Amino acid sequence: MSAVAQPPPPPQWVLDLNSPPVTKPKNPSIPDPPGYTPALTRKERAISSKQSTRKQPTSEETNTLKIKKAWELAIAPAKQLPMNAFGMYMTGNSLQIFSIFMVFTLFKTPVMAVLNLQKTFAPFENPETSGRLIPVKITYILCNMLMLALGIWKVNAMGLLPTTRSDWLAWEAERDWSERAIPREWL
Repeated sequence: MSAVAQPPPPPQWVLDLNSPPVTKPKNPSIPDPPGYTPALTRKERAISSKQSTRKQPTSEETNTLKIKKAWELAIAPAKQLPMNAFGMYMTGNSLQIFSIFMVFTLFKTPVMAVLNLQKTFAPFENPETSGRLIPVKITYILCNMLMLALGIWKVNAMGLLPTTRSDWLAWEAERDWSERAIPREWL
């Protein structure tokens, strides 16, 4: 007689997964917390998922959502402005590689964003929303111009913009004096 080997019993987690959880008796004097829903069994979940089919949004609802998302994208550069301003403040006004890279980024990012304007807003554009996206695009451009203005302020603070008279001395002509303290012959 040959003995047939019995397979080992399944692990405890398999047994727990296949059997419904044992609910502890509920104390009726303690109410459930707000937002609590009791755990559903697998059958109840399957039935509720079959019953609750999500209705498709209408075209107007989709367009409204697209415009909201476009507005979020349009004001995103303005949300980055305080952090960039703090970074510019922290880099100081001396010419260092870190401050130069930060200023380069402040100039490059808004210029590239404005150049890629149509590509940025292409997912939100359709014949129904194209007219409503014009103020969104203008706001996006203005927010990027604020970033560019921050870069110009930083370059000026670093002393790289020729804004004083001494920066243009090479192009100034010699002054012609109408009066002199000493006669010309004495010079």
